[in-house]
Amino acid sequence: MWPVAKKGFFPFYGLELILNLGFYFILFDPNKFVEFDLFMLNSSMVVMTLLFDWMSLIFVSFVMIISSVVSLYSSGYMRGDMNILRFMLILYFFVFSMVLLIISPNLISLLLGWDGLGLVSYCLVIYYQNIKSYNAGFLTIMVNRLGDVSILLAISWMLNYGSWNYIYYMNSFICSFEYHLILLLLVMAAMTKSAQVPISSWLPAAMAAPTPDFGLVQPSTLVTAGVYLMIRFNYPLLSFGFSNFLLLLGMLTMLMSGIAANLEYDLSSIIALSTLSQLGFMISTLSMGLYVISFFHLLTHALFKSLLFLCAGSYIHNLFNIQDIRYMGSMFNYMPISSVCFNVSSLCLCGIPFMSGFYSKDLILDLLNMSFINCLIYFLYFFSTGLTLMYSLRLFYYSMISFSNYFPLFSSDNDMINMNISMILLLIMSVFGGSFLMWLNFPFPFGFKFADLFKVGSGNICYIKWCMYFGFFLFSFLMLNLSFGLYSLSFFFGSMMFMPYISTGFISFLPLYKGFILSKVMDQGWYETIGGQGLYNLFIFISLYIYSIFDYKYKIYLLSFIFWIFLLFIFIVL
Repeated sequence: MWPVAKKGFFPFYGLELILNLGFYFILFDPNKFVEFDLFMLNSSMVVMTLLFDWMSLIFVSFVMIISSVVSLYSSGYMRGDMNILRFMLILYFFVFSMVLLIISPNLISLLLGWDGLGLVSYCLVIYYQNIKSYNAGFLTIMVNRLGDVSILLAISWMLNYGSWNYIYYMNSFICSFEYHLILLLLVMAAMTKSAQVPISSWLPAAMAAPTPDFGLVQPSTLVTAGVYLMIRFNYPLLSFGFSNFLLLLGMLTMLMSGIAANLEYDLSSIIALSTLSQLGFMISTLSMGLYVISFFHLLTHALFKSLLFLCAGSYIHNLFNIQDIRYMGSMFNYMPISSVCFNVSSLCLCGIPFMSGFYSKDLILDLLNMSFINCLIYFLYFFSTGLTLMYSLRLFYYSMISFSNYFPLFSSDNDMINMNISMILLLIMSVFGGSFLMWLNFPFPFGFKFADLFKVGSGNICYIKWCMYFGFFLFSFLMLNLSFGLYSLSFFFGSMMFMPYISTGFISFLPLYKGFILSKVMDQGWYETIGGQGLYNLFIFISLYIYSIFDYKYKIYLLSFIFWIFLLFIFIVL
């Protein structure tokens, strides 16, 4: 193992202590605050406060697990890279920023972790120095700046109340309009970080980063930071009436990303859109007041989605950076371990019984059946959830069933011991992690008793839903080969409803174009004409005019010289 990667496996050593503390806090539910006196400023003590409860400790332990496995995986994937030391250091700083965000009950320290995530994600997106990475990095950093500005405004507004420790003001957030404004700003920040509609296009663009990066960044740290922030503010958010807005937001994100994933051929983009769909699933679950179950799904999703990203990275690594799934076929014959892990993680994503994703998704869907929502939301929720099965079947078909369309002399890299070990570790946790967390968080089993009519209706709905699954699955294969009208429709949904073009136009192209116009008109136009360049041209014109007068006209030159001497003499005498 590469030395830095071996040392980078250090989070695993402290994992046992953090995980045991998390189990203790789940059982006895204590909340511990640790305060550090940093320095004195104008007779006021600046204090650093850290919050340790069951939620923060369990989340930190999962971040440590995934970062340890990704560190081990990177030693094989990034082998031969000249800048692997820089990559590993950036990755560890990313983990540090996420841990700081998780354990911060203070908006100032939360902003440090929040801004650190945005900065390091930008550095990782532009790790490969090409024009595509630069454009993706610019879009990523600009969108994340919007969230940073929202948190800065919330910090400035909370200054009126004498403290930035938001954890002490949870009951006050539902009392006044000023606190509601803070909640609105925090929701805007969470939307930017979790890539919700209408600012979702930066997440697929961030796939320009190395595979170990988005194996850690996408499912467990960066994009879940917004969901975690809203979970912390769940009580005031639902009390103020944000539930309908969050439900609509999550539904649109699930629907848009699910359809786009069924029409995409880039492997990393499909998995990124899958992550986007699951984020919408978490936020819509949170809108129903199920914040503990939403957090439960966040943890299980972090495990199997990290495994899915690492398996995709193994495919890309062996196919020499080919990401088009149409080139992939019969992958089980070349890479059996990666293929088994890939299919198991896909089963977890679909919520197949007794996989980790089943325990959270099935519980959420059962509780949805018991909630008071209209039929349209109910249909769209189940349809958007079913889209997960569609693109998972599509991935399975192209990677396993279809014939290999790669070069005939292709041979896989068998020297992937570290990569295989890391995938097997995540495979074990993905299979058993859901049941373990389920029995730990909910020791008493849930029982649901439905009326007979609803049982028959739910059976019919399931039958219709499965027919729709396979119908849309076949339709996604045929859509691009049909008439121009269907091609236009597929282009509309496949491009995330034109969100990349809209966000690029409003976030990247439009400000750059306006800045270019202002630079040409003002900085290089009027300012130069009125300022230094204008004075320079004026002096040149006057000098040329005087030169033209005195050119070969010695009498005029001598008369003017005598005239100026006479004026100078009069001025001195008088």
